[in-house]
Amino acid sequence: MERPTWAPPGIDISVPSVSRIYDYYLGGSHNFEADREAARRAMVAFPGMPKIMQANRAFLRRAVRHAVGQGVTQFLDIGSGIPTFGNVHEIARAADPAARVVYVDHDPVAVAHSRAVLDGDARSAVVAADLREPRAVLGSDEVTGLLDLDRPVALLLVAVLHFTRDEDDPWGAVAELRDALAPGSLLVLTHASTDTGPMKPEEGEAVEGVYRRAGSPLLMRSRAEVARFFDGFEMVEPGLVSMPAWRPEPVTGGSAHPDRPADDPAMHVGFAGVGRKP
Repeated sequence: MERPTWAPPGIDISVPSVSRIYDYYLGGSHNFEADREAARRAMVAFPGMPKIMQANRAFLRRAVRHAVGQGVTQFLDIGSGIPTFGNVHEIARAADPAARVVYVDHDPVAVAHSRAVLDGDARSAVVAADLREPRAVLGSDEVTGLLDLDRPVALLLVAVLHFTRDEDDPWGAVAELRDALAPGSLLVLTHASTDTGPMKPEEGEAVEGVYRRAGSPLLMRSRAEVARFFDGFEMVEPGLVSMPAWRPEPVTGGSAHPDRPADDPAMHVGFAGVGRKP
């Protein structure tokens, strides 16, 4: 297997990675054959997987603009993945050039490429850390140096919590992050589920099996389990809904908006929501 020149040293390119599988779904080029094979197996189980990821990215962009519209210009994006067009710092700064963003991921390829993209950007930073260790995230030089936690922060947990097991207590990790944030902060979240959309429970189990064999747990949680992540937050309208249903951009002139791609039933798999810390 030929090793690409952009692959950071020390990583095993024969082992699939969640962030690189996601990159493949979105049409990116920073993935390896092991990632593509895992993605193809997931698409056999549920062909609409790429559509889910498109809806996820579109929701993220809408939620970032909502945050800036509420005066929140600091972003902590945990599980940020590999940079793609329309990343958080680009969307936020289109609305407010002073916006600050810290990206957090534990995939070395995602971290390496994020640092390359952000090289020389004084208002963005990248942290190699894990959601399951919130103290390491909050205490990192990048977070303490760039974000003022005495002011509202938008905490982005987009398509990451379903990769944490119940025994790792993801609800406790989110609560610890919440407690460190100032009033007025926002929680922006998406989560895989078979409680909404056309994915049948057996299809969800098949997709979970693909990720499990790839070394990454994927859990389709219920609406009630996902709603628990918003404990201590006040839900922003329209509440916990499918990703395309969260404040969709209007379609005008007969053409689709990039943040409201042509609707597909698969896009309604999983939940999205935004909460505000009172």
